[in-house]
Amino acid sequence: MGTANAVEAVFRIESARIIGGVARIVRDVGIAEEIAQDALVAALEQWPESGVPDKPGAWLMATARNRAIDLVRRRETYARKLAEVGRTLEDVPPPEPPEADGIDDDLLRLIFTACHPVLTTPSRIALTLRLVGGLTTQEIARAFLAEEAAIAQRIVRAKRSLAKAGVPFEVPYGPERAARLGSVLEVIYLIFNEGYSATAGDDWLRPALCEDALRLGRVLSGLMPGEPEAHGLVALLEIQASRIAARTGPDGAPVLLADQNRTRWNRLFIRRGYAALARATAEGDVPGPYTLQAAIAACHARAARYQDTDWRTIATLYARLAEAAPSPVVELNRAVAVSMAEGPQRALDLVDALRDEPALAGYHLLPSVRGDLLARLGRTAEASAEFARAAALTRNERERELLLGRTEERTEEPA
Repeated sequence: MGTANAVEAVFRIESARIIGGVARIVRDVGIAEEIAQDALVAALEQWPESGVPDKPGAWLMATARNRAIDLVRRRETYARKLAEVGRTLEDVPPPEPPEADGIDDDLLRLIFTACHPVLTTPSRIALTLRLVGGLTTQEIARAFLAEEAAIAQRIVRAKRSLAKAGVPFEVPYGPERAARLGSVLEVIYLIFNEGYSATAGDDWLRPALCEDALRLGRVLSGLMPGEPEAHGLVALLEIQASRIAARTGPDGAPVLLADQNRTRWNRLFIRRGYAALARATAEGDVPGPYTLQAAIAACHARAARYQDTDWRTIATLYARLAEAAPSPVVELNRAVAVSMAEGPQRALDLVDALRDEPALAGYHLLPSVRGDLLARLGRTAEASAEFARAAALTRNERERELLLGRTEERTEEPA
């Protein structure tokens, strides 16, 4: 890996912590992101000559922190900012990563600040994915099934709105915390998904994003132990994360659920997921979307072999999820479960009903699912065309290779 690639890789992993640490000093997430970018530029300029430091994340944090201190010192309001920090800037602790758990966590402060009610819900999610997840606007647009330009404008407006409103860099308390929990849960869910199935790039997985999302989910569920959906989200992420080691082969190629070696699933994560799911359903309330998704994941985890999966229960759970949180993507997933429970033709009818959904127009999994169903029905030429279309739509290189391989596999079958 070249130095420039190393810098970018480290920054991708550490950017949220750097932005959070700097925001604690400057009290402005927009300025904090700019300072973090300045630290990235400094690394790109210096590391090719000096070499990559032993602790590159700490180097970036120290550089960004020093620039933040210089900025505060230049402000006419330096004394006031110093009082807000509550100690001299020279006493700010060294740039070590934040503790893995606990409320006093810069990442948690960052995500709650980005989810402040002064912003619209889509803006909260987009900004947090950008600042906490370190995602590009392209990747965020993919997660939203939205135009990249619209997401970029949303992020710029969100940062300006936070600055204009003087939003404090803090974890909220009281009724405000409960009111903001829903958008925070959604943000964590989307961050995890980007790590679990990367929308673009050369890697199928980004485990660091999954780890950050799972850690934040655990912190949130501890913060609000009486909130079922917080436990439901943690249950979902724990069970999904249990499969990470089995989701790629030795060469990094994706391994589909049906082909995964289930002995490689992390049983500790699964047990944690079951425990969180039990807490989510303990009150007897109507389960929310995250709890329902966790129940689906638990059905997969309980099957020792793929062919032992209880697809009828999964299809029923997806039907309940479609009622609780209507979405074309949920309907597509339900069709997959129906295909296993009732056969491919029934599922193909459901998928064909989704072909004109605007939100799925560029969604590669629609032709991918349709291709699989057509292949199972023996319509190999049509299946090949659908896999080719899916490969053209995805921006993840590993996924494209997988889909192109399925195209060739179907093409080579005898007529």
